[in-house]
Amino acid sequence: MQRTSIDHIVLLAGDLEKSVAWYDAFMPLVGFEKTRAHVYLHADGWAVELRPAEEGTPPYGRYNAGLNHIGLTAADGKAVLAVRDAFAAKGFDTPEPQVFNDYFTVIFFRDPDGMRWEIGHIAEAG
Repeated sequence: MQRTSIDHIVLLAGDLEKSVAWYDAFMPLVGFEKTRAHVYLHADGWAVELRPAEEGTPPYGRYNAGLNHIGLTAADGKAVLAVRDAFAAKGFDTPEPQVFNDYFTVIFFRDPDGMRWEIGHIAEAG
């Protein structure tokens, strides 16, 4: 089987202006550069594009069919906390980190529509 990689993800926003403000603040903290209006390119070469949702469509639902969240890996637990602290310094609500089994640190950030972005790090179990 041929190996593939992620090229891009398109997210539909209920309020594009509100979402652009959130993504403009968040994406540089996790390795994305804004390359044009509503498009953010990751250092690994894949992109996230925001587009407006059709009016009257239901918002994102965490347990609905379809995408649940997007997970990113950080270099270490301190990097996870650094993203949280930098995002909070920009005036955005930031959840507390969750630690599982004493070696997995994760934070779930929610965009204006509720889409969850996971930033996590798994330390060596020891």
